[in-house]
Order: sequence, then C-alpha cells, then structure tokens
Amino acid sequence: MERITLSPQDLAQLGGGVLGYVREIEADEARALLGEKTLVPAKAKLFCLYNADGTPVSISGSREAAIGSALEHDLTPASVH
Repeated sequence: MERITLSPQDLAQLGGGVLGYVREIEADEARALLGEKTLVPAKAKLFCLYNADGTPVSISGSREAAIGSALEHDLTPASVH
C-alpha cells in the first residue's frame, strides 16, 4: 500500500474546507493551548475542536458543546479517538 502525505493546506481543504474534528484533550494540553497561567483542573475532561489542518478553534467541557461550536463556526464535525 502506498503511503500518502498531506500538507496542512491539503488537510484544510478536506471536505471543501469545512471539515473540523473533535478530540478529547488532557488538562496539560489545554494549558499549552491557552497559556500556562490558565487554571485547568488536572482531571478536567475537555474537548478541543480543530480545523482539518490541525489549528485549534475552541475548547469545551463536553463533546456536545464542541460539536455545537463546530456548527457555530460552519464546520462539519468529525470525531477523532
């Protein structure tokens, strides 16, 4: 099987540029995205919405809220595990 490599620009165009994905993130990852001074409980269950190219769009406290954020940003949400 041939391996295909996509650039961030190629990924951004998946789904016509309207595809986003939701992924659960750890507190440390949230602090890295928001800044180290951000107060995030160590055991927080958070979900990040990303553009198809991997650019973070929003962080939510539930998968449903992250999907709602995707719809607000005119993105078609996909879930990544």
